[in-house]
Amino acid sequence: MSVTRRGLLGLAGAAAGALGSSGAAAGAARAADRAGGRQERVRTGFERLAADGYEALAGQRVGVVTNPTGITADARHLVDVLHGDPRVDLVAVFGPEHGFRGTAQAGGSEGAGRDPATGLPVYDTYDKSGQRLAEVFTAAGVDTVVFDIQDVGARFYTYIWTLYDCMRAAATAGKAVVVLDRPNPVGGRRAAGPVLRPPYASFVGREPIALAHGMTAGELALLFNGEFLAADPVRLRVVRMSGWRRDSFFGATGLPWVPPSPNMPTPDTALAYAGTCLFEATNLSEGRGTTTPFEVLGAEGLDRRWAEAANGLGLEGVWFREAYFTPSFSKYAGKVCGGVRLLVHDREAFDPVRTGVGLLVTARRTWPGFAWRPDHWIDRLTGSDRVRVLVDAGAGVEEIAADWAQDLARFEGQRGRYLLY
Repeated sequence: MSVTRRGLLGLAGAAAGALGSSGAAAGAARAADRAGGRQERVRTGFERLAADGYEALAGQRVGVVTNPTGITADARHLVDVLHGDPRVDLVAVFGPEHGFRGTAQAGGSEGAGRDPATGLPVYDTYDKSGQRLAEVFTAAGVDTVVFDIQDVGARFYTYIWTLYDCMRAAATAGKAVVVLDRPNPVGGRRAAGPVLRPPYASFVGREPIALAHGMTAGELALLFNGEFLAADPVRLRVVRMSGWRRDSFFGATGLPWVPPSPNMPTPDTALAYAGTCLFEATNLSEGRGTTTPFEVLGAEGLDRRWAEAANGLGLEGVWFREAYFTPSFSKYAGKVCGGVRLLVHDREAFDPVRTGVGLLVTARRTWPGFAWRPDHWIDRLTGSDRVRVLVDAGAGVEEIAADWAQDLARFEGQRGRYLLY
């Protein structure tokens, strides 16, 4: 792999600061992205690590937390690359939700075993945290845990909480953590949506961050260490990207897209996900079992009236059209569903969380069969009971968004201290 050495690795203790760009450059990036083009290719944290000769890993026994997204710019997997390089002592691989090879569906993992390509032991981190996960790191014999997974920018996408749990466990076990940064595929100009309230913490949200956090994994690691793990911080090093701008969507990065999980096939899926995944907490299909999960929503008995009501909200950046689909698995498997298809026509203006809430509001108003999951999973996804209570009370999108505005403003100020780009 031919890369250019550019600077030193980012240290966790270094002051975080945004890398500014001129208005003209930002405008050119947005225009190129809208046209499907791209600016300078982003170089990931892994590429910067390799360009520095793996200096951050020298003399350490290394374990890697990764999945199929942990690839180089030429589509090789970093485990294969690290295993084949004598400068790195790679001794273990750790798989998150969906597994190291990414074959498990939501809420599952592949378990432990051996990687057939390298012979390395593969440990399962899913559903493990605290002392239990610290013991896994100790048993694996690692000195440093490397994290390299493509996130999608939503609080309830569990990879960021795998990172958080690994940081806590590494601190307990006396290990270091190195995060190889990757782009937030939906950009990072702003955060959006409600901030989690501590009584509603779970594996889809351990700490109070916004539903659409607008940060990279490396920035989140710095925030976790500085805000939530400050009493027992981990030895953390973030290897920054080069060439990424906060106003860039994934199509502008020049990087190959690998589905981070089985129902995240494209960057367009990721764009909608922070809003439409809320339907996981209802009796409507969120499109699992179709070729466009999280871009189509529906149920038996729904018709064109939902799309008409959703368009009537005038939500920015998105249109809705009447759609029909038959899921091959998950809710309504084998049954014809009516509903909506999202068509995002302006990614900069589009707010996925307001859109998701607007769709909840209009689904409840137009379909008498609408129901929440009995376990109130919506409260875990949104971070409190407020969205559910307000939707049930007949509130509109603006009233619901106003309810989270103060918490969101506080989070925006907090996250600003940890932005690297």
